Amino acid sequence: MSTNHHIDYVEFPARTVEELGRTRAFFEAAFGWSYQQWGDDYADTRSSGVGSGINAEDPSASVLPVIYVEDLEAAFERVKASGGSITKEIFSFPGGRRFHFTDPAGNELGAWSDSTK
Repeated sequence: MSTNHHIDYVEFPARTVEELGRTRAFFEAAFGWSYQQWGDDYADTRSSGVGSGINAEDPSASVLPVIYVEDLEAAFERVKASGGSITKEIFSFPGGRRFHFTDPAGNELGAWSDSTK
C-alpha cells in the first residue's frame, strides 16, 4: 500500500527556545518520544509514529494531532503528571474514547484509544 497522501509530519509551534525545551521534555516524559535537536530552536522525532517537530524559530498556528494509546487512563495520568493541562475530559465516540490536553507551549492535542474500558 502506498503512503502517498498520508500525514507524515506534524509541527508544533513554541514561542521561545525555553518553551521548546519544556515541550520536548513533556513529550519525552508523557509518551517516551526521543528527539534530535537541530540548533537551539528546532527539534524533531520519528518516534512519535508520524514524524513531528517543535519549532521555536518560525512557529506556525497550532494543529490538533491525535495520538493513539493502548491505555487511555494511564496516558491521561501521565499527561497531567508531566505538566500537561486537560482541556476535555475522557469521552466516548463511535470507535473508542478520547481526551484533549494542552502541552506546556499551549498546543492542543488529543489522545485516543479503541479500548472501551
